[in-house]
Amino acid sequence: MRKRILLTCILLSLILLTLSGCMPGNGTYTEDKPAGFLWGVWHGWIAPVSLIAGLFNKDIRVYEAVNKGWLYDFGFYIAIISGFGGLSLSRKAKSKK
Repeated sequence: MRKRILLTCILLSLILLTLSGCMPGNGTYTEDKPAGFLWGVWHGWIAPVSLIAGLFNKDIRVYEAVNKGWLYDFGFYIAIISGFGGLSLSRKAKSKK
């Protein structure tokens, strides 16, 4: 049981470390190379992680300010809606008895 907990903690740490490399607001994007649609999708998926990381690092944001406009916005909101809205689809309906 201890090995399973240790393995889970290590795996979670590696995932968080990997995700932190591509968070919005880290200076990766410039006016010449702004974030596009697929980066909007990615940033939407990792928005909860970005929000928590932003508490500890003021440069990390939930949303990338240097982006291509509505394409980035569209990808971001698609990911937010499908990720968090999809949670309601996985819940079992309570039956009334």
